[in-house]
Amino acid sequence: MKKWIAVMLCILSLSLTACNTVKGVGQDIQAGGEKLEQAAS
Repeated sequence: MKKWIAVMLCILSLSLTACNTVKGVGQDIQAGGEKLEQAAS
């Protein structure tokens, strides 16, 4: 039972980290697109 809880906590922490990373990449891409749009106009 304790092993199962430890595995679930590891999976949860990895998934939360991945979500934050993907969100950060999305924000970086959006900011880069806005800068490119401003430079083109």
